[in-house]
Amino acid sequence: MPRALSDERRDLVKAVRDFCRRECGTKEQRDKLTANGQEQHNQQLYEKMAGLGWLGIAVPETYGGAGLSMVDLCLFLQETSYGQAPISGFGTTVIAAAAYERFGTEEQKRLVLEGVAKGRVEAISMSEPGAGSDVGALTCRADRTDGGYLVNGQKTWCSNAHFADHILLIARTGRDGTKHDGLTQFMVPTDAEGLRISGIDTMGGRDVNDLYFTDTFVPDSAVVGTPGQAWNQLMAGLNLERMILGALMLGVARRAFDDTLAYVRQREQFGRPIGSFQSLKHRVADMATELACAGLLLDDVAAAIDAEPDRVFAREASMVKLKCTELAKHVTLEGMQMMGGYGYATEYGMEAMLRRTVVSTVYGGTSEIQRDIIGKTYGL
Repeated sequence: MPRALSDERRDLVKAVRDFCRRECGTKEQRDKLTANGQEQHNQQLYEKMAGLGWLGIAVPETYGGAGLSMVDLCLFLQETSYGQAPISGFGTTVIAAAAYERFGTEEQKRLVLEGVAKGRVEAISMSEPGAGSDVGALTCRADRTDGGYLVNGQKTWCSNAHFADHILLIARTGRDGTKHDGLTQFMVPTDAEGLRISGIDTMGGRDVNDLYFTDTFVPDSAVVGTPGQAWNQLMAGLNLERMILGALMLGVARRAFDDTLAYVRQREQFGRPIGSFQSLKHRVADMATELACAGLLLDDVAAAIDAEPDRVFAREASMVKLKCTELAKHVTLEGMQMMGGYGYATEYGMEAMLRRTVVSTVYGGTSEIQRDIIGKTYGL
C-alpha cells in the first residue's frame, strides 16, 4: 500500500474492500460466481462495479469515466485482487482502452471508452504460435482490399476474447524495413465474420483463447492509429500494462500472506502455534519485508508516471512487473508449504492463488524479458 493515502483514496480502498468482502468474500460465493473456479470473470459482478463508477477509474471524464491517476488505478487493482473478485476482464480492458484513447479516432474512443465505463470488456491480441516474446515475428496478416483489409492467420493466448466486445488485433500489413515495421492495430468485433474463437484449457480455468481468422474483413475505419506503426504504439503502452500486472499480483501476494499468517498463528503442533517456530517465523518476516519493498516500488513508479504521463519508464515499469509477479509466486508457494496439506486443498484457497500467480511471470513479458530490458537500460 502507498505510504500515505489521501482521504479520497482511503475511502476508495475501504469501499472496494467492503464490496469484495460482501459480494465475493467466501469460497461459496466465489465458487458460484466462477463455476467452481473454471471462469475467472463474472459479468454480473463486473457490471455492479461499473454502476459504482469504478470501472471507469482510468477513463477520461469526457467519456464517462472518473479520469483518476495511475496511483488510484493501482489501488483499485490491488484491492480487487486482494478481495479475489472474479473480474479478470478488467486488466485487458484497461490496456486496450488506453491504446484507443491514445491513438484511436473519436468514434473509436466513444465506442470503447464509454463502453468500458459501463462495464463492457475489451481484449488485445499479439501472441501467435510462433511469436511470443518476439513480437516482431508476427505473421498473421492483414492484406489490403477494397475499403479495408482481409485478415488471415492464427493468434493465441488471447485473454478474455470469449466475452469481450472487440479485440485490439496486431497484424502484419507490410514487410518493408525492420521486423518491427509493417505492424498495424485493428479494432475487430468479436462477432466478425471469419473469426473463430476457441478456448484453451489451462490450470487456471478458461481464460485464454486461440483466434482463427479466415478472410475476416475489417474496414479502413477499424485501423487504430497509423498503419504500419503498431510497434511504436505498443511501446507507448508498456508503462500501463506492466503496472497493471504488477498491481494485480501484489494484491494476490498480500492476500496469500495474510491467509498464511492467520493459519500459522492458529495451527498448533508440538504444543504451540507453528508460527512460533523460528523456521516459519523467519520466513514470515522475509515475506513481510519483501511485500513492503514491492509496495513502495509500485507506489513510487505509479507516482512518477502520474507526474510524467508521456514518458516511458522502461526500467522502472519492468522492475515493478518483475518484482511483483515473482514475489506473488514465491509467497503463494511459501504459503502452500507452511499450510502443509491444507495449502494443497481447494477448501483453503491457497492452491487457487498459486495457480493464478504461476502464469504471471510468463504473460505480459516473461521475467526473463523484464530482466533483459532492465539490463539494457544500464547499457548492457
